[in-house]
Amino acid sequence: MKTILVPVDLSAATTKVCDAACELASHLDARLVLLHVELPPPVMLADYYAFDSGVMAEAVTAGEKFAEHRLKALARLVSRLQLEVECQQVTGQAVAVILARAATLKADYIVLGSHGHGAVFDLLVGSTTQGVLRKAPCPVLVVPMAPSARGRR
Repeated sequence: MKTILVPVDLSAATTKVCDAACELASHLDARLVLLHVELPPPVMLADYYAFDSGVMAEAVTAGEKFAEHRLKALARLVSRLQLEVECQQVTGQAVAVILARAATLKADYIVLGSHGHGAVFDLLVGSTTQGVLRKAPCPVLVVPMAPSARGRR
């Protein structure tokens, strides 16, 4: 059985990415692995940091619980389509984690979204999609996001 790795950021784009992955999986008789990568919390610098460690720990735990809940909901939707699905939630740098999981799973495809933030954003922050495309061990399907209403003028 083929494996499709589907990294999701749980934004509004996630549904569109999952729809494309489900369509591909149904044509290939493949299983889906939904992967959500949480960024590690910032390093605490004692008195110099605005939050104490307890507040930051609570925020991280709340974020992890939210992600777990959303992943399970996505898995239920995928299961209704008679597709095999697995959820994984990992903390780390998105590109490195996605590439490592793709290699470990021997993924046949990676399906992920492109937010299209623009050149300045990509220069300053980087693009997960670009990083994955450059070093992916398998074919990558990039699902374009609809342009914003501002961009259509």
